[in-house]
Amino acid sequence: MFAVIKTGGKQYRVAAEDVLKIEKVAGDAGDMVEFSEVLAVGGEIGAPLVAGALVTAEILEQGRARKVISFKKRRRQNSQRTKGHRQHLTTVKIAEILTGGAKPSKKAAAKPAAKEEKPAAKAEEKKAAPKKEAKTEAKAATLFSAPEGEADDLTKIKGIGPVAAKQLNEQGITTFAQIAKLSDADIARIDEAMPFSADQISDWRDQAKAMK
Repeated sequence: MFAVIKTGGKQYRVAAEDVLKIEKVAGDAGDMVEFSEVLAVGGEIGAPLVAGALVTAEILEQGRARKVISFKKRRRQNSQRTKGHRQHLTTVKIAEILTGGAKPSKKAAAKPAAKEEKPAAKAEEKKAAPKKEAKTEAKAATLFSAPEGEADDLTKIKGIGPVAAKQLNEQGITTFAQIAKLSDADIARIDEAMPFSADQISDWRDQAKAMK
């Protein structure tokens, strides 16, 4: 028996034991989730949903899709913009397709209870946490350490606009020499953490080597 479910704005045709990736649903690996928006079960079509139908599934893992690069450039305006996006996905395994109001053999994971309010003293301590620590943590999170001395104008490299140059500077990349010395592992780190593809960064590296 198969069913058609709706989740994350998309429809999926599923059967027991099917494994599929869907838009992210809350939960950890091993949790059970329920899909109550069942549009069809076997030959029965809902109007729009099938009354009393339910599909349950087990979460196998939480992950993200491959990075999608969006590039926009305006002719004759020296304006370009590059963005990267990695969609959050959940891998699930269909457990049961139920009809007629039947109850699942395994219940969905209960939503975590609302956290109790912390004592006023703890709340004040949290508010009083020094901002310097947050700044230090943010600074330590940069991909590279910026070298001493004057920074280069990275926009001289074809493909790096003012926005991209600012993003690179914030991650500690400020000179042509740094870009020229990027290893393949460095390029992979940038590709993972920033909205630039590995091909883009490799091209910048080649240009930077020629500018040294």
